[in-house]
Amino acid sequence: MEISSLKLLNFRNYESLELKFSPKVNLIYGKNGMGKTNIIEAIYMLGITKTFRSNNDNIVIKKGKNIAKIEGTIKDKIINNYKIIISNAGKRIKIDNNKIVKISDYITKVNIILFNPDDLKMIKDTPSTRRKMLNIEISSINSEYLLLLTNYNKVLKQRNAYLKALNKKNNYDTSFLNILTEQLVTLGLKIMLIREEFINNINSYISAIYYEITHKGNLKLVYKSEFLGKTKENILKMFEKNISREIFLGKTLFGIQHDDFEFKVDSEIVKEYSSVGEQKNSIISFKLAEIKNIEKKLHKKPILILDDLFSELDSEKINNILALMDEEMQTFITTTEIHLVDKNLLANSKIFHVSEGIVEEE
Repeated sequence: MEISSLKLLNFRNYESLELKFSPKVNLIYGKNGMGKTNIIEAIYMLGITKTFRSNNDNIVIKKGKNIAKIEGTIKDKIINNYKIIISNAGKRIKIDNNKIVKISDYITKVNIILFNPDDLKMIKDTPSTRRKMLNIEISSINSEYLLLLTNYNKVLKQRNAYLKALNKKNNYDTSFLNILTEQLVTLGLKIMLIREEFINNINSYISAIYYEITHKGNLKLVYKSEFLGKTKENILKMFEKNISREIFLGKTLFGIQHDDFEFKVDSEIVKEYSSVGEQKNSIISFKLAEIKNIEKKLHKKPILILDDLFSELDSEKINNILALMDEEMQTFITTTEIHLVDKNLLANSKIFHVSEGIVEEE
């Protein structure tokens, strides 16, 4: 899979930009704040439909403008034109000028693996940050998952509202609540099994990759879920036992909305015991393991984006990471420090210099 060309209109600091990329390595360099990350943000957004830098997609619209457009030619088994139009009225998504209504029908078509320094939040931040990341990564390879998750959240919202309503009544019937609980558990178990499978698949690759980068330690992900290892009957009994407490609090106490996972090297939790560089190695190992998972599951190579790869890592770790990259996979690398880039990589890359929103091919 590769993106051969990109067109931007009123996107971030670019009023108009057209680029053609190499099917192999594309190196984008320049000082901070010049627009390097804006380019790879547009590529990511073209595949995932969302920016990785904010919860508000409208933030990508250039100041003073009302609309932004991202358009790209992407080659997989066939060549298609992908387009996203962002405005205050929402997003419009098209493939070959055909409007796409269901996002789940779109985001599994373009597989992009991104490493960005903000991904360290996956280790440092709250469980909600890790769940969000997990949802994005799984949705990009499993169209059923996003639909399950959407339906689960609808039932959860409805159940919470009903619990609050019951809280205000002296006498109440829990028949409808039991129906909602049944739906929640059924959907939650399906989501949990997909998440568990994803984590297990990543674990089948991540330790070997981490060792190739660091030459020490056994990295793995540990998945945590209140539904993990329980039967549907056991979970329903857990809800039944706590029904009075849920009504009193007016909210659902159990479910996959509390799921989490953690990175562990040997017996130590990475969040608590590892340096920033070691955490970065863990995240990059995770991303490279995702590539292996996509290749096995979908029988194709994703597009790899490494944003600001060279900060916080020594030259040995960087070279070990670069050695793990598939030469046949389209890769985008951004850096402020081109002098740190391996000469062989430079010689085999298409190089773009970014300065004050002007992109020049070298």
